[in-house]
Amino acid sequence: MAISQLSVHFFIQAAVIVAVCQLVGRLAQRIGQPQVVGEMIAGVALGPSIFGLVLPDLQALLFPKATMGTLYVAAQLGVGLYMFLVGTEFRADHFRARARSAFSVSLAGILVPFVLAFALAPWLVTVPNLFAEKVKVMEASLFLGAAIAITAFPMLARIIHERGLAGTSLGTLALTAGAFDDAAAWCILAIVLASFGGSWGGAWLAIAGGVAFALFMVLVGSKLLRRLGSDLRNDLPLPSTLTATLLVLFCLSAFAMDAIGIHAVFGGFILGVALPRGALTKKLREQLQPFVVIFLLPMFFTYSGLNTRLGLLLDPGIVLATVAILAASFCGKGLACWAAARISGEDNRDALAIGALMNARGLMELIIINIGLAAGVILPGLFSILVLMAIVSTLLATPLFHVVMRGRTVEAAAAPA
Repeated sequence: MAISQLSVHFFIQAAVIVAVCQLVGRLAQRIGQPQVVGEMIAGVALGPSIFGLVLPDLQALLFPKATMGTLYVAAQLGVGLYMFLVGTEFRADHFRARARSAFSVSLAGILVPFVLAFALAPWLVTVPNLFAEKVKVMEASLFLGAAIAITAFPMLARIIHERGLAGTSLGTLALTAGAFDDAAAWCILAIVLASFGGSWGGAWLAIAGGVAFALFMVLVGSKLLRRLGSDLRNDLPLPSTLTATLLVLFCLSAFAMDAIGIHAVFGGFILGVALPRGALTKKLREQLQPFVVIFLLPMFFTYSGLNTRLGLLLDPGIVLATVAILAASFCGKGLACWAAARISGEDNRDALAIGALMNARGLMELIIINIGLAAGVILPGLFSILVLMAIVSTLLATPLFHVVMRGRTVEAAAAPA
């Protein structure tokens, strides 16, 4: 395809993606789901599972393979900027107040899924179309454990924001535990990719580099960044020079995390955490969030949906594997986090709410399995199973959360435990 044709396809793709995601997202809101859940479903609907099944020629015309690289870059920019904005809402004061509970919930949300993954992997590697032939049982166990243990961190943040819990103690506890789980899962993924590619040096670089970057930004970078926006006026928008500076810092942070093998989203999130709170972060969200959420983020959902083939799950050899993975995912994450929260002293209602929220995996699950598919670790069958798990777990998170928190005010959820 000629390079001049890429922009032609991109603009019509963008128009269709935004329109469909808005439509399905609003329908999701009408039945009590967050709009982001509808956007996830819209992304899958635009892929071969629905659109490609009903109108295969039109779907292939709209999303030719030659344009996937352009769509991939837009998708990564969208999810990276969204995580950057999520980081600006992180409340370190609530984290310090509930660090013990967050650590306990995070640890349970990692250990139990990995135990189940190690139990299932020796069987799953023998099932066709799940793992690549050269994947070892240890690699399969670690990848599956990371996929089950992951939490939909940005989606979790969006659910919390839409339900009025952003900045509350309960919301921050769930976000903190989710961030720990995801960081651990990414480190495990780096080990899997290094082992699969035969380069252990890459794994150690990813883990050590990620920890060093996080410590530098939290301990040193946050102090340097305090100078930004110190004289901002509340009645004026962000100056263009300051906006440009923040976007340059975001790109450099995303580049650093991507280059060492973690992922760009964590670079953006850590930078957002390090920014000084107040007028700067408030104006930044007001200025960037509409474009990121409405235009860029749906690109990621659609890119993932284009790689999803739900028809593969009808294969008799995969049905049992699908049931086993879904059961391990829901029990291993939700129940483990609920039990850990209870043991840490949270009341039963908050513990159940945390278990429901931590069980949502949507966006981060899509990121990690896209990486696994691109690296050749997993095959389309397992990819589709995990996409289904991501959608179902996120669909259930909001109604379960509502049932648990019925009658509970935001002020009560924000109160110290």
